[in-house]
Amino acid sequence: MTTTLLRTAEELRARTRAGRRAVVMTMGALHEGHATLIRTARRIAGRDGEVVVTVFVNPLQFGKGEDLDRYPRTLDADVQLAGESGADVVFAPSVDEVYPGGEPQVRISAGPMGERLEGASRPGHFDGMLTVVAKLLHLTRPDVALYGQKDAQQLALIRRMVRDLNFGVEVVGVPTVREEDGLALSSRNRYLSHRERRTALALSRALFAGRDRHAAQEALRARAREVPATHARAEALSALGESRAAADAHAVATALPGAAAAVRAAAQAVLDDAARLDPPLELDYLALVDPSDFTEIGDDFTGEAVLAVAARVGTTRLIDNIPLTFGAAS
Repeated sequence: MTTTLLRTAEELRARTRAGRRAVVMTMGALHEGHATLIRTARRIAGRDGEVVVTVFVNPLQFGKGEDLDRYPRTLDADVQLAGESGADVVFAPSVDEVYPGGEPQVRISAGPMGERLEGASRPGHFDGMLTVVAKLLHLTRPDVALYGQKDAQQLALIRRMVRDLNFGVEVVGVPTVREEDGLALSSRNRYLSHRERRTALALSRALFAGRDRHAAQEALRARAREVPATHARAEALSALGESRAAADAHAVATALPGAAAAVRAAAQAVLDDAARLDPPLELDYLALVDPSDFTEIGDDFTGEAVLAVAARVGTTRLIDNIPLTFGAAS
């Protein structure tokens, strides 16, 4: 399909709107993860709607010493990929277009959730991110905006901002897209050498190890809940061998460490091994958090959680996460 490249908000406002407008916000250097977001936006907008992809490298969310200057800028390729994925418009404003008076004096504050994990590692990052998201929501005026779940804390903060400040937009999270070896797709992956990439695989492997430990524990606890609870019932089923099964399941479930602690330990073991590789993985954080506020969960937690990791390999900093559900079979 033909994709129109626009540079100004005035050009975007001049377009005739029909149906729903879905927006995918990016910093460019598009890859298959972005393509998945755009294809999802196309399905949501429908044939009569419009898909707008924004391409803007936001200086406010880069801290001192971060990679603003070397962040890849590939607009021609971005427009092509966006069009092939179903975008009607690529909106690629200049810094002066987004911040006409220079750096804004009034900004969005991410609050306490923005000071944890990524916010602690990158002070001010989420204030800058929310400020540009707010501006782009005003400039593009979408009905729905889509964001990747790989940036789980970013997604949670955008949802909170939209709710707290009454933005009239639906926010949709799209699952993380991974390469065949498990590495989460990221524009920064291109910075990795062959050896660094091998080390970087520890991020996803750690998350998968935590997920597998979680699944095993949930299955054992579910089995313990299902087996006979009384001596009489156990005796009645003894001919089927259920008495021994009941005892084994209860013993194993009781002996298990706390669910959250075990998940963290399984993931940490993979990361500890990766710290001894050449080149080593330098861990920033491993966290198992409540996605409503990104605080650490305890062993009695039930509900949705996020297992998140951030680390540096060489000069490249990477993040990843997976969702987990605790107590689903309760």
